[in-house]
Amino acid sequence: MTTHNANNERIKRSYFAYLKEAKRHSEPTVDAVAKALARFESDTKHRDFKSFHFQQAVAFKHRLAEQKSQQTGVKLSKATLHATLAHLRMFFLWLAGQPGYKSRFQYSDADYFNLSEKDVRVATATREQVGPTLEQAKHVIGLMPSGTAIERRDRALIAFTLLTGARDSAIASMKLKHIDLVTGCVNQDAREVKTKFSKTFTTYFFPVGDEIHQIVVGWVALLREELLWGNDDPLFPTTRIEVGASRHFEAVGLQRAHWSSAARIRTIFRDAFTSAGLPYFNPHSFRNTLVRLGQEVCKTPEEFKAWSQNLGHEKVLTTFLSYGQVESPRQGQIIRALAAPPVAVPPDMTELARALVREMRVAV
Repeated sequence: MTTHNANNERIKRSYFAYLKEAKRHSEPTVDAVAKALARFESDTKHRDFKSFHFQQAVAFKHRLAEQKSQQTGVKLSKATLHATLAHLRMFFLWLAGQPGYKSRFQYSDADYFNLSEKDVRVATATREQVGPTLEQAKHVIGLMPSGTAIERRDRALIAFTLLTGARDSAIASMKLKHIDLVTGCVNQDAREVKTKFSKTFTTYFFPVGDEIHQIVVGWVALLREELLWGNDDPLFPTTRIEVGASRHFEAVGLQRAHWSSAARIRTIFRDAFTSAGLPYFNPHSFRNTLVRLGQEVCKTPEEFKAWSQNLGHEKVLTTFLSYGQVESPRQGQIIRALAAPPVAVPPDMTELARALVREMRVAV
């Protein structure tokens, strides 16, 4: 059975280089494109791209809609279909302009990878962002054991995520020198920290409770004062694995190395929430928690702007649109409250609304 096509491999390498160097896409984006192309090639039994016909796109689209996820066993979501087909459409649009392919098919043939308008609306619909309540997050952290260095690391990791709202990829790459306990901030320097869009910014500790702050302070003290680690050592190091007395590999402590990805961080979160008897919330969901907190405590436009910048957002509108959705229960409370006699709107909240409208006009 054919498992690859040499001509396809060569042109794919050229396309991946184009995406990375010319279009400046990240490695995860290029990986997603590679996965989409692999699905298509498997479906066509690795036929040469030069023999592409729009009927192949139509047949692949229908078969893809019937495929089941290997993880869940259910049909692929509309969002997955939309993303996969969009990658394929862009590839064949690019391919139609390359030497040796121009006469094989037309640019318009790539449009057959499009989903129906109905399916696109389903795939791109905005869903309610879900995150734990502040009380749930604190409850989970409070139940976590702290007897060993590994347990203290795991507890401090979740506390740090709540304290800063940092993304898991950034946390995995942070060093001790990036945290400033005197000022109470984290310097997310894109030269060393894997921030989104490689942005450099400073995050000051959010007001989520002194007990959360002290867990992080205690963790940094353990690394610096007990283990004698320096500025360039990881803030959250990997686990040292060695062969123990039982002749099996065992976790024996910490080693001065960064995690290669954020996968282990998500596992720590999953285990902690499961142990606490709560649904799993991933690290990114803590940003939703912090936005909700900001909506409660911020009283002026300047305060919410500072809160937004603390999350790494250049515009307040990003915070509102990406994380600031009103949850369904709260939505019901607001609608029911509107039946009550009107009260005067505080001047500061009026100004906040006006500032948001001005920013929306600028964005348009």
